[in-house]
Amino acid sequence: MTETTAGSGPGRLGAAGAAVAVAAMVTNGLAYLLPMVGARHLAAEELSVLATVLALVAIAGVAGVGLQMAVAVHRARRPGASTTRVTVVTAAVAAGAVVVATPLMVTALRLSVTVVALVAATTFAVVLAGRWLGELQGGQRFLRLAWAMVAFAVGRYAGMIVTLALGAGVVDTLLAGLVTAYLVLPVLAWIARPAAAAGGGPVSVGTALRVRQVLSAGTAALAMLVVSYADLIFARQLLSPADSGAYSVGTVLTKGALWAPQVITVLALPRLAVGDRRLRTTMLAIIGACGAVLVVASALAGGFAFRLAGGEDYAQLGGYAPFFAATGALYALVFAVVNAKIAAGARWPSAPLWVAAGVLAVLTMLVAPRTFQGIMWCALAVAAVTALVMVCTPTRRDVSHRPSSTSSAEHQIVG
Repeated sequence: MTETTAGSGPGRLGAAGAAVAVAAMVTNGLAYLLPMVGARHLAAEELSVLATVLALVAIAGVAGVGLQMAVAVHRARRPGASTTRVTVVTAAVAAGAVVVATPLMVTALRLSVTVVALVAATTFAVVLAGRWLGELQGGQRFLRLAWAMVAFAVGRYAGMIVTLALGAGVVDTLLAGLVTAYLVLPVLAWIARPAAAAGGGPVSVGTALRVRQVLSAGTAALAMLVVSYADLIFARQLLSPADSGAYSVGTVLTKGALWAPQVITVLALPRLAVGDRRLRTTMLAIIGACGAVLVVASALAGGFAFRLAGGEDYAQLGGYAPFFAATGALYALVFAVVNAKIAAGARWPSAPLWVAAGVLAVLTMLVAPRTFQGIMWCALAVAAVTALVMVCTPTRRDVSHRPSSTSSAEHQIVG
């Protein structure tokens, strides 16, 4: 795995984008394969537990997403800055939050204490991984980032997929995922080793990343994932086991439309951090076009999409496929705008998302019928309004977050 530096020409940028896109496809493929295998090997109740746990880890582990974004922005502006202390603090706080919420998850979501403990331990590993991914992203070392993404995906999902295929129950499956998630961490650290260790070149040192920066990015990422996963949590709480299991299959399509275009955001974030003002419009246009294609495809092949996601038993729900896909496509736009605001140093990038989450809670709990369709329509409506507000609100750069003149992210692509 060699490391080279070149100008950011179309060919070099295209190669970097292709590498990250392939890695994202592997990551998404494994993430989608897990609930698909679960749908074929678990009863409806256990499938609902698995889907709920995956959503909880995604929500609690979003601290790692925030950590990655904060590290990437900071690394783009100040290469070589320390991130160790803030990484450990962030991981500990995220796992601790799961522990504190144990009584709520046991009573409201009907999860066992053992399952909640596995969620907490897995969250710690998932958050730790964000450090190395962020360092690679912020340094625009995209080829290494692609390798790290694949390694992390294998560690996070492969153990659970294999365990499910062997006929294990949901607890054994989660335990296998916990073990493999920790085993992959040293691999990530090796891939993200500093440039001096990899090639002998000097590494500049900047101001250490602060907890406040991670808190801002993490809060925004948490709000985005809470509002995009909340419908699954409400389905688990309000619907019967059979209906909540069916709804979890539909959210596989939501996740697909949400994460499919995120390679664009990954490539754009370091350049947004150093003040590329024209990139925001281009990024949103590409992500919007990608979402439109996915929605049309799901409308034309909805039955096939549900059959692929959950098996033949769920093919009859194909008529709902474009609505789940549209929800994910709209939140993909929201995620891109959140990244742009974080890169610009916005102080409260998460505020509109928390409002959206509150509105979704009110609609599903107090207004809409407590049915599969009722929750689905609420999720789509909130996604549409949130995307409209976020996209139409201009991103303003905080003057206190101007990039340093020594930033390695200025017109450099590193593999």
